[in-house]
Amino acid sequence: MSFHFTDPKPDNEPSFSFTGPAEVEEKLQTITDLAHEILRLVAEVRRQTST
Repeated sequence: MSFHFTDPKPDNEPSFSFTGPAEVEEKLQTITDLAHEILRLVAEVRRQTST
């Protein structure tokens, strides 16, 4: 299994290259962790600005 994601403007966005299912799972977990961290930080900022 192989996935390859490239942005038409590589200077603006990173490209991702996946070589196998294990690597895909690892990348998805990393993205999920980052998303959770972003949501946590957004919630924290909202709490600070609403007080």
